[in-house]
Amino acid sequence: MQQIALDIGLVPVPTFDNFFTGPNAAVVEQLQSWLSPQDAGHAPLTAYLWGPQGSGKSHLLQAAYDQWRAQGHTVGRMDAHTSEACTFDERWVAVVLDDVDGYTPIQQQLAFSWFVQAHTLQRPVLAAGLVAPTLLTLREDLRTRLGWGHVLGLDLLSDAQTRVALRQAADARGLALSEEVMDFTLRRFSRDLGSLMQLLDTLDRYALQTQRALTIPLVKSMLENA
Repeated sequence: MQQIALDIGLVPVPTFDNFFTGPNAAVVEQLQSWLSPQDAGHAPLTAYLWGPQGSGKSHLLQAAYDQWRAQGHTVGRMDAHTSEACTFDERWVAVVLDDVDGYTPIQQQLAFSWFVQAHTLQRPVLAAGLVAPTLLTLREDLRTRLGWGHVLGLDLLSDAQTRVALRQAADARGLALSEEVMDFTLRRFSRDLGSLMQLLDTLDRYALQTQRALTIPLVKSMLENA
């Protein structure tokens, strides 16, 4: 079995500039407005993004996290894969909670603790999940607090918008993505944008590793050797 070389440097860092807004332009504008008061410590207390898998929630949370970090701040961060409990740090200017619908009871307890302390210190909390706060199956005190501020719903891209987003992502990587390869990919793989971007990253690495152009035979070869 041939191993695919992982060149992480090829994967663009999620930013607001490289987020394809599609039907979510108003949501992204509102989120950026929420993030842009005089400094992070004076932002409204809570913003919660919700939408189906692949709608871009984690991309936007990462972009916000990196924006705060670029300003020299430290930020508390947790997602459903976080395994180590971490106590709230008063140096944090914000708290980022991703994938909240997947939190274990221990993670829910930690997230609630972070939320309470962040609120006490007037620090913003930016969170995301698959469904609106009213539909979350979390402990009630955490669920209700996630709905205290802005609740912003994200929609999936249409097929036409997905094609444009893929084209832009391929161009950003310097990857020649033909219409034939795009058609083949969209017929055979999940159409949510997150999965497609991961697939594009893998195809990019595999094309470089094998020193071959991105063609349908290359895609088939990658699948056979995965």
